[in-house]
Amino acid sequence: MTRKFIVILLLGSPFALFAQKKDKHATKAAATITAADMKKHLYVIASKEMGGRDTPSPGLEKAANYIEEHFKSLGLLPGNKESYRQYYPLYKDSMLGAIIKVNGINLELNKDFQPQTSNYAAEMRFSEVVFAGYGISDGEKRDDYKDLNIAGKLVMVLDGTPADYKPSQTGFRSPASAFGKMNTAASKGAAALLIIYNNYPRKSINTTGNWGMNSYKVSQTPFTFTISQEVASKIMGEDGNALPEKIKAGQLPVKSYAAEIDLAYSKTTKTTAVSNVLGLIEGSDLKDEYVVITAHYDHIGKRNDTIINYGADDDGSGTTGILELAEAFMQAKKAGKGTRRSVLFMTVSGEEKGLWGSGYYSNHPVYPLEKTTVDLNIDMIGRTGSEYLKDKDSTNYIYIIGDDKLSSDLAVITDQVNNTYSKLKLDRKYNDPNDPNRFYFRSDHYNFAEKGVPIIFYFNGTHADYHRPTDTPDKINYPMMAKRAQLVFYTAWEMANRDNMLKRDLKLEKPKGF
Repeated sequence: MTRKFIVILLLGSPFALFAQKKDKHATKAAATITAADMKKHLYVIASKEMGGRDTPSPGLEKAANYIEEHFKSLGLLPGNKESYRQYYPLYKDSMLGAIIKVNGINLELNKDFQPQTSNYAAEMRFSEVVFAGYGISDGEKRDDYKDLNIAGKLVMVLDGTPADYKPSQTGFRSPASAFGKMNTAASKGAAALLIIYNNYPRKSINTTGNWGMNSYKVSQTPFTFTISQEVASKIMGEDGNALPEKIKAGQLPVKSYAAEIDLAYSKTTKTTAVSNVLGLIEGSDLKDEYVVITAHYDHIGKRNDTIINYGADDDGSGTTGILELAEAFMQAKKAGKGTRRSVLFMTVSGEEKGLWGSGYYSNHPVYPLEKTTVDLNIDMIGRTGSEYLKDKDSTNYIYIIGDDKLSSDLAVITDQVNNTYSKLKLDRKYNDPNDPNRFYFRSDHYNFAEKGVPIIFYFNGTHADYHRPTDTPDKINYPMMAKRAQLVFYTAWEMANRDNMLKRDLKLEKPKGF
């Protein structure tokens, strides 16, 4: 394509003409996003009093109160009907007791066995155990359950993998991991599972679990315990003699063993609730369509209950951006220049635990996701990332992630808005689906993307203080942070005022394992 043809094409594009002319109302509103205001907010959000904003924690609730009061002071509408909060439940299990008996003999906890702490409370008795080798089922590579019927039965498998087997996936999702073996046993209909480990006796089990959302499950994994090789030998009789050597030599037959096995697990469950904080500015002629701007206000709390992880950049910076963006949009509305679409400002909790808050919203949306034109997600915009420390544009860049994945409109709009107003270097390196960091899947926008909502993720990259107590507000570059937040504002302004919602014309491609 020649230069002359490109010029003619651009001159013939109405959007290109728009992009060359600044909207004076937008620039006036964006000017309210200042380094001084950002510093004032962030020194509160990332303060000692917030205690690292763990989910759940008193510090998280203090941060939520601060955000809610700010929304109220600006005049934002409650984002969840009559409330600024969208609460969701959390659950924490604590073990009360666990029992295994083999042929009437009680085994000793931590010396002979340990329960899987995700077990449900139950008691089971079995008269036989089906030994299924390593308990691996991995397509055509290996199937230790071939010709075995284990429906409703107690199954016993070995930990680890045989020497001649290479799993099709690694890590948590590997068919050879404990999780993979539990899932395989469940898919075959097993009622309970014993996994033979060689590292007994073990440290005492942690009887108190972590907070989580998934107390009510679509399906349960088998009732699962790990046992020592000595216990397995008792169950297997003669076949259990010299068990370690037979395991190493691959000489153990897949078969059933008669044995009276008692299994029991009891627990208690605590419940609590945490919230997303939502504020709404209602639009005009397109008020039933929505631009959503998100950031997570939680962080990782304290180390050893004493050392605070302040989370100034992650994601106090994004949370502060939300507060300033809300003020900018409200200033425009009060001046009679409000947006056509409604704008929802949402700070979510539980991101550090597994994108909890945004996941809850995407499954329980207050406003229809099919009427949500975009989610603009801000997660870490206050620092220079490690890769840019020696770059000449170290204070004039931002990573743009996800603008190529669901809508062909997004990248074009982002570039034209940036060229018109901010003139930042937009680095899209993390759009590469083969990038090992997989940042696209690691922040709250992803829960919107999975539902088909186009997204952009704004990110400065990681740095030496990432997830450390040293991520403090004194290390933030506030003028740079304000400029990045202004780019989000201008982009949201365009999304909220254009005639049409963004096209949803691209398929979300997921890498293997997602």
